[in-house]
Amino acid sequence: MTKIILLFCAGGLGSLSRYLLSGVFQRAINISFPIGTYLVNIIGCFLFGLIWAYAQDRLSLSPDFRAIVLTGFMGAFTTFSTFIFESTALLDSTQWPYFLLNVVGQIITGVILLKFGLSLGKLL
Repeated sequence: MTKIILLFCAGGLGSLSRYLLSGVFQRAINISFPIGTYLVNIIGCFLFGLIWAYAQDRLSLSPDFRAIVLTGFMGAFTTFSTFIFESTALLDSTQWPYFLLNVVGQIITGVILLKFGLSLGKLL
């Protein structure tokens, strides 16, 4: 039961962090492109890779603790459903360049930054 409560709390903190950080980015850059979600998702991909690799190679973390951090916090911090919703909105409003940048950019940049995070995590 403790693990479930900790997952719940970590998920709440992750979603609150995503909401606040995404809003800060969106207000600061202020364009019709969903830059807040874009930046949070690629930052999240990097952090996930970094945490995973660092924890695996340098720390003896229990599977429960990894689940709490990676599934709870990081799972709530990044948001695929919002990505799809915002991409569909761009598509529906025929903003093709932004749609393509959002879909292709997040996926490719996310993979690259995940790999970078994994490599950096192994070096630390």
